[in-house]
Amino acid sequence: MSDAIFSDTQKKMTNAIEAMKRELSKLRAGKATPALLDGLRVEAYGSQTPLNQVGSVGAPEPRLLVIQPWDKGLLSAIEKAIRTSDLGLNPSNDGQVIRVPIPALTEERRKDLVKIAKQYAEDGRIALRNARRDGNDALKKAAKDGDLTEDQEKRGHDRIQELTDKHVKEIDAILAAKEQEILEI
Repeated sequence: MSDAIFSDTQKKMTNAIEAMKRELSKLRAGKATPALLDGLRVEAYGSQTPLNQVGSVGAPEPRLLVIQPWDKGLLSAIEKAIRTSDLGLNPSNDGQVIRVPIPALTEERRKDLVKIAKQYAEDGRIALRNARRDGNDALKKAAKDGDLTEDQEKRGHDRIQELTDKHVKEIDAILAAKEQEILEI
């Protein structure tokens, strides 16, 4: 019984870290990465379509993204979506592909990005604490229902706390790496 609770808690914590990694990958650190445009939606065929479903995004150089639309008729729609996004990018369209130069970050913008990264990490920690609470509540309920002994419940709480500590350290390491990436010039 406690193994099922433990594996469920572990899965929730792993998902929380994956969600945080996805959010951090969208933060622009001065280097071109296709993940930068992941959340972008383009007006295509009468609906808002994710950019990666209307073309391929590549990063041939450290400061350049290239978008190759599968339908050339969407060039202007893709360009407009990038311009109106809050990414602060200025795309250029040559009739075949869209080139998006990634400008160098100012010191002030870097500090803002670090604050945003720290907020994502805190959101991840909150998700971990929620998963820990859910796991501990499930252990208490199982013990109350007579499915676990007091010793099994205590060991379960200890295992969940160890798991939480391990995942918090992982979040801290990911955040430190992202801060390093943002602040390097």
